[in-house]
Amino acid sequence: MKVGFIGLGIMGRPMAKNLLKAGVEVVCADLNKEAVADVVANGGKEASYAEIGAECPVIITMVPSGDIVKSILFGEGGVASTIKEGTLVCDMSSVTPVESQYCYEKLKEKGVGFVDAPVSGGEPGAVAGSLAIMCGGDQKDFDAMKPFFDILGNSALLIGPSGSGSTAKLANQMIVNNTIAVVSEAFVFAAKAGADPEKVYQAIRGGLAGSAVMDAKIPMIIDRNFKPGGPIRINHKDIKNCVNSAHAMRSTFRFPTPHSSMRSCSISRSMVT
Repeated sequence: MKVGFIGLGIMGRPMAKNLLKAGVEVVCADLNKEAVADVVANGGKEASYAEIGAECPVIITMVPSGDIVKSILFGEGGVASTIKEGTLVCDMSSVTPVESQYCYEKLKEKGVGFVDAPVSGGEPGAVAGSLAIMCGGDQKDFDAMKPFFDILGNSALLIGPSGSGSTAKLANQMIVNNTIAVVSEAFVFAAKAGADPEKVYQAIRGGLAGSAVMDAKIPMIIDRNFKPGGPIRINHKDIKNCVNSAHAMRSTFRFPTPHSSMRSCSISRSMVT
């Protein structure tokens, strides 16, 4: 199967290379020509967005923002300018549910499937092929992407219709960002109080405070390894997406009861301002 892969950043480059290692034919594009050259050296082929649209029955995008996704797909010379009916597009970027739904509807008009499938696991997960993949879209399109998800990650779940994957990723980012901040503050507190941070970590990691975030970050902090996993602008973009999506929900949402019936729940305006 020939797969178009657009976006060879910190996450995208190792993901594309994992597809190549698994025997998938990868046609790639990125503004960073060094990244393109690396993927090509590992067996990939470079092409323009329009060429990828024309050649590839499956196309994956992994870029910094929803605006970039829409430009790649629908801009002049973009993927959609040459895409064929029956093609499947999978956006694995972190964007808003509204942006995912826009792409779904626009591509549906062309007879093209679309899955929003953002990931969690960072660069280590992208390199190891152990990403958690959260998906929104139609069941048949998710099923068609599943063999590729199995290469890129160790879990992939269809959560619901278009936009559901992006919603799950925003929830993930809220939890991860806040947990990193709290864990960092807690261990500064422990160190200032004169406790051994490593022993504090070992003492509490098996209790309710333990988390994947703590297990990932505290050993790095203890080793004084502060190499960033990505630029702060991406983190800031995710936070803005959370706030903008909360505003887009307005003041009411539908919340499932334990018995799966639905009730209206009001959100205080202070929660989204």
